[in-house]
Amino acid sequence: MTDLKTEGTIPFTLGGETYQTWYKLVGDLSSTRPPLVVLHGGPGLCHDYLISIGDLAQRAPSTAVLFYDQIGGARSTHLPSKPRVFWTLDVFIAELENVLAHFKIADAYDLLGHSWGAVLATEFVVRHQPKGLKHLVLASGFPSSQIRAEERRKLLLKLPEDVRTAILKHEAEDTTKEKTCRDAMQVFYATFGCTLNPPPQELIYSFSQGEDESGGVVVFDNVMKNFLEKDWDITDRLHLIHMPTLITNGENDFMTDGIQYPLFRGIEKVKWAKFAKSGHIPHFEERERYMDVLSSFLEL
Repeated sequence: MTDLKTEGTIPFTLGGETYQTWYKLVGDLSSTRPPLVVLHGGPGLCHDYLISIGDLAQRAPSTAVLFYDQIGGARSTHLPSKPRVFWTLDVFIAELENVLAHFKIADAYDLLGHSWGAVLATEFVVRHQPKGLKHLVLASGFPSSQIRAEERRKLLLKLPEDVRTAILKHEAEDTTKEKTCRDAMQVFYATFGCTLNPPPQELIYSFSQGEDESGGVVVFDNVMKNFLEKDWDITDRLHLIHMPTLITNGENDFMTDGIQYPLFRGIEKVKWAKFAKSGHIPHFEERERYMDVLSSFLEL
């Protein structure tokens, strides 16, 4: 089967200004299955570390997979001078709706959000009740800032004391960009993020975009300080998700089972697939099995 990929930009007008959203489409939108729209994590990363999900376009029946880099980062318009009040969930939801409208797929599509992308996906669903959304995939997501923070504290206790101390010290002093903290976080991610050594180049590239001072750093810092590290919580609205939903995470994922349970309990039509040999990116760590599980779910 031909590996069909299309790249380009989409004008995104918001508040009287027009920005550009960069996208990559893998596969053919005329496929019999609804296309799968993929929301990357971060916030402030890019789509590259999720590109393996494009494998679905090579399967039979084929599923077109639509990726895009969210506003402010990577190949999309950078906005380093925007004030913090700009960086709300409304902006990212409006961008998603603009992507759906551009490709004329809002009447029939599936949606996968990974990590922060799952936050964006759940907020989009509960706020807008999209009638055309057929299946929802929450990949290593979380339902509240508090639950995520509590589980993270438990994981830190499993790290060497010097690593744990460095992370906590720099976070308390708001000096997380210093090398000692970055080195300590590398240990954290090697333990609970990606189990592959070396990690995929796509993941390395995505993290490099997250460290761009005019791009990913701006998005991450503002979104986190606005709401994501404070009191964001969707647990009492999960009952508003009515379409079939798949939850995924890895055995060694920093988005732990304790984080997934509230999602599993709160959503009506839900399945949960856990990947025993994976951390945060089972779509690479157990690539074939992940695609089997994902493809089977999208057939329901």
